[in-house]
Amino acid sequence: MLIQRIETDELVVGLYETYMAGMADVPAPLWQQPRFGAQVTEGSPGSRVEAWAVVEDGRVVAGYGLGFPHYDNPHLAGLFPLVVHPERRRRGLGTALLDHAVGRAREEGRTLLLGDTPVTGPGAAFAAARGWTVTVKEARRVLDLGKADWDGLARMTPGIDGYLLERWTGPAGEDLLPVLAATLDGMNDAPRDVGVEPARLPLERVRAGEERMPRAGEDCYNILARRASDGAPAGITRVFLDADRSTRWGYQGDTTVLKEHRGHRLGLALKLATLFWLREREPQIDRIVTWNAVSNRHMLAINEAMGYELLDEWHEWRLPL
Repeated sequence: MLIQRIETDELVVGLYETYMAGMADVPAPLWQQPRFGAQVTEGSPGSRVEAWAVVEDGRVVAGYGLGFPHYDNPHLAGLFPLVVHPERRRRGLGTALLDHAVGRAREEGRTLLLGDTPVTGPGAAFAAARGWTVTVKEARRVLDLGKADWDGLARMTPGIDGYLLERWTGPAGEDLLPVLAATLDGMNDAPRDVGVEPARLPLERVRAGEERMPRAGEDCYNILARRASDGAPAGITRVFLDADRSTRWGYQGDTTVLKEHRGHRLGLALKLATLFWLREREPQIDRIVTWNAVSNRHMLAINEAMGYELLDEWHEWRLPL
């Protein structure tokens, strides 16, 4: 069996097609091709990535992507995806690819491998059988905007005396990068694996993430909360859309409020303000999907109060190397 490095657009597309076939039983939304391609060729901001494939008769039938953080967590490697086409399962391809990925991670000095799967299905069974253990339990929830109680949402909107909301669409400009870095640092409070260090957010990393957005086929609606007295950033929420509007989905990105500004219901205010803004500007968007750790009861309570309903549950898995 030949496992070859993915270095052409044709192989990236082939891996995406195999990924979509392998995820056929997972409810939408799944990653669109531009975002998937950016992830397996560029990686997440603050990491480098490599991707490998098994090609049979000119067709990608299995493959994986492996990301290596470099601003933080130098002991970590992230696996996304590891997928085998359903027609080629139970032939040892998944095991061979995992062994290859483990070898590559060890060669790079990494001692912990992370990945995720739906709670049930072939991916979860494969991970459990090969010694992975669950580290974080997550859930996807969806808000159907066509069924939303907009009058009730308006009544739910809290007052935020002492704070102002600032809006923009698309990537943040250079002047906003320090503010974005400061507010996104609040995400380090989110539940995570015990072996994962807080993310470092130097400006070059934040800038790279904003510059990557168009290449990943993404647009974004952003609302920032500032303290009125001095303009200090207090919190942020972001909702991503497909840049070509090829789907009717919105993807809830980071929502966070910095510690010193909590207790003012800013998180709820930010999320509701974004919903009403999208309703005005993007009426074709009819569903918003959000991810939360099952242990994040505060955010889950906010989402459920807004009308989000459970779509499915996922596991983040860990494998010490």
